[in-house]
Amino acid sequence: MQNERIAELKNTVQQLLDEAKAQGATAAEAGLSVDDGLSVTARLGIVETIEHHCSQGLGVTVYFGQRKGVASTTDLSPTSIKETVSAACSIARYTSEDDCAGLPDADLLATEFPDLDLYHPWDLSSEKAIEMAIECEDAARNYHEDISNSEGATVSTHKGLSVMGNSLGFLQARLSSRHSLSCSVLAQRGDEMQRDYWYSVARNADFLELPKEVGIIAAERTLRRLGGRSLSPRQCPVLFSAEIASSLLGSFIGAISGGSLYRKSTFLLDALNTQIFPSFIHIHEQPHLISGLGSAMYDSEGVATKHRDLVRGGILQDYVLSTYSARKLGLKSTGNAGGVRNLTITPTGGDFESMLQLLGTGLLVTELMGQGVKMMTGDYSRGAAGFWVEHGVIQYPVEEITIAGNLKDMFKGIVAIGNDVDLRGNTRTGSILIEQMSIAGEE
Repeated sequence: MQNERIAELKNTVQQLLDEAKAQGATAAEAGLSVDDGLSVTARLGIVETIEHHCSQGLGVTVYFGQRKGVASTTDLSPTSIKETVSAACSIARYTSEDDCAGLPDADLLATEFPDLDLYHPWDLSSEKAIEMAIECEDAARNYHEDISNSEGATVSTHKGLSVMGNSLGFLQARLSSRHSLSCSVLAQRGDEMQRDYWYSVARNADFLELPKEVGIIAAERTLRRLGGRSLSPRQCPVLFSAEIASSLLGSFIGAISGGSLYRKSTFLLDALNTQIFPSFIHIHEQPHLISGLGSAMYDSEGVATKHRDLVRGGILQDYVLSTYSARKLGLKSTGNAGGVRNLTITPTGGDFESMLQLLGTGLLVTELMGQGVKMMTGDYSRGAAGFWVEHGVIQYPVEEITIAGNLKDMFKGIVAIGNDVDLRGNTRTGSILIEQMSIAGEE
């Protein structure tokens, strides 16, 4: 049945490509997705929401030479397909020419499609999801008397089928699944109230943390924030916990992405083959990891993905480019339309406790607020919360502070990468220790 559905959707995409050619387009590409899932939230022991998700969508891009038109629809009937193509063609006829517009180079398209084990549908009933959500939240609420309220626990399951094709002959389908369990609670002591959360996510539901475990971790994280205080202005080492360290790598990727480069709006302009990290830093992309949350054999344009080093020996080896941004720079696509996949920074340090010892006396950051990163200059300033550490031992929670620096200095000032790697996302990193940053809090 599944193979029949794949064949049916592939046929739909091919019909669309044929229709684009019949209406005069010199080239075309299309993507079709069908998704469904279930999400259940329980709060204070009562079911709050039950949502069944089911959606489909079709998008088409046509080219008349180097003029481009885009249209989309949720109706997959033959009449709708024809009308959608017609709309895209009408747009293309009136747009200006762009000498970088067009399909990817044919020789860069993916030709090998091994199974990456990304599809594990979960036969989860609403009743079972409710039971898991309540169990998770109860574990958190009953953990300690200071847990005073809850924002709820949520169990979600999702599966999807996407088909992509273009007039160069590329036509492929991809099945994927993603499941998660999360909990967020509040703790109160006197007039003070704090909130925190925890979550688990996996392609295969068998690898999710147990509901009770997620609830207990959420409760522990919330309780440890009680008694928070600010800090006087100072400069000190800063340890970014693994779950937020990925934001530093996100800023790095943004700075070496094609859009920032061809617009000349990045502090890493012309940084290729230069030292931007310490010599022990190795950052690489691993798009073909089995069951990886970011794994894919091809990007959103059909270009083949590949394992490659972005930073080796601290030196920037390559950029992150789509077809369009690569052409703007006179380069070739790196297979990153849609972003990087399973971005990984190699650990150089020990576990979390070892990283605390290496930090010595300084700030452990566990939460970041705001968007205070200026990509043009690299200036970095964000609200933060976490813990003050002395001699490798956590002393007390910290809140209402700002951490600041410049990303160039922060990257070069990395002391170590922990092996406490967070595998719950597309970026795989442990905690990151930076030699020194400025802290602003109470005067």
